[in-house]
Amino acid sequence: MQKDMDLNLTDGSSNSTPLSLFELCTQIRKTLKETFPTTYWVRAETSDVRINASSGHCYLEFIEKSEKSNQLLAKVRGAIWANVFRMLKPYFETETGQTFASGLKVLVQVTVEYHEVYGISLNVIDIDPTYTLGDLVRKRQEIIKRLQDEGIFNLNKELDFPTLPQRIAVISSPTAAGLGDFYDQLLHNKNGYSFHIKLFPSLMQGEKTEGSIIEALERIYEACDLFDAVVIIRGGGATSELNSFDSYQLAAHCAQFPLPIITGIGHERDETIVDMVAHTRLKTPTAVAAFLITCMEHADKEITTLQQSIANMANELLLRQRMFLQVCCNRFPSLVTLQIEHFRSELNSLESKIPVLTKSLTEKQGMELLKLKQQLTTACEQLLHSKRQSLEMSEQYIKMASPDYLLKKGYSLTLKNGQIIKSVASLSPNDIVSIRMADGSVESEVKSISAYTDNVIQD
Repeated sequence: MQKDMDLNLTDGSSNSTPLSLFELCTQIRKTLKETFPTTYWVRAETSDVRINASSGHCYLEFIEKSEKSNQLLAKVRGAIWANVFRMLKPYFETETGQTFASGLKVLVQVTVEYHEVYGISLNVIDIDPTYTLGDLVRKRQEIIKRLQDEGIFNLNKELDFPTLPQRIAVISSPTAAGLGDFYDQLLHNKNGYSFHIKLFPSLMQGEKTEGSIIEALERIYEACDLFDAVVIIRGGGATSELNSFDSYQLAAHCAQFPLPIITGIGHERDETIVDMVAHTRLKTPTAVAAFLITCMEHADKEITTLQQSIANMANELLLRQRMFLQVCCNRFPSLVTLQIEHFRSELNSLESKIPVLTKSLTEKQGMELLKLKQQLTTACEQLLHSKRQSLEMSEQYIKMASPDYLLKKGYSLTLKNGQIIKSVASLSPNDIVSIRMADGSVESEVKSISAYTDNVIQD
């Protein structure tokens, strides 16, 4: 068939009559129809999925990317006509739990079509949801493994849940079906427990759900000291709209959030990755409200139990002390009598010991006085001996310092007018001085005077 196509093209190109563009496109359509006469199963990724509201037709593109470089390898326009799309869409979404949208790996049965104006396209006539489901499961397992490998999968579960979870940050759509039930059950509980609820509005379905919930979590984080827990509730909706709760970014934010997160997304059968990493996963918004009320009831019961226990312990202690006081009152007279007799016996014993103790003390003091007398006598004798020696030394010093003693040693005294001369400055030539020695004195006239200055004699 390929050879025939080549011959036809060759014959056409060698024809001396030029072809119009329509004629050429018509030949291409015929050739493609002959070359691809049946249906084909094709693996591809959906892109740019659009649904015409008036006709019900679904228009999209099928693409294939390189697994290594993520570069685009192929792209073909596709279409699912309304009569087929009305059956394929609910079938696919029911089986896979995913909305038929862009970015899905699909296995579709197609026919190859060519239109002179719109070009080549693939018309979908059937789809195999098990192929997409397998790819979604693989992606889901990859996300779970990544969270586990990063060590954050169980972080939120490991947080201590508050004993009294009264300050609740709620992430939900203001129009969510279960939000009103959640408020009503929590704020009008039969026990009258007080709850403080703050709504952080967020989209809960559609492509922007992930970013919207993450933004709400970031706003709560800025004031996390004001809350005890975070509640993410959705309430109702199609299972196919839960794919946003299987994203890595949203799950990672929830897993690492510093407050316990409770989910009530509204599907008992389907457990999303956000449910897995949350501290507590519940079925519905009303179940979340019931859980919070139950936490308060447990705390209330514990407080009541503690109050009763304290009251019982206090009563027991008072009873024991009352019994002890009664025993003391009963025994007090006899105890006082025994104590008085005890002190009286001690006084009598001391009274009999006083004469003996007095005599012993007197003898002891007499011996101490005798000992002190002997010590005083010895000390006085030592003092007198010391003073006597000191006087003898003083006497010897005085004798040695007397003028007579010095004169006997060969010294002499020079006097002028009966006054001892201590300096040559008090003498003048021709003065008459008296020189006294040990055995007599002489008079002499001063002829000249020599003074000593720095060991030099000056006349």
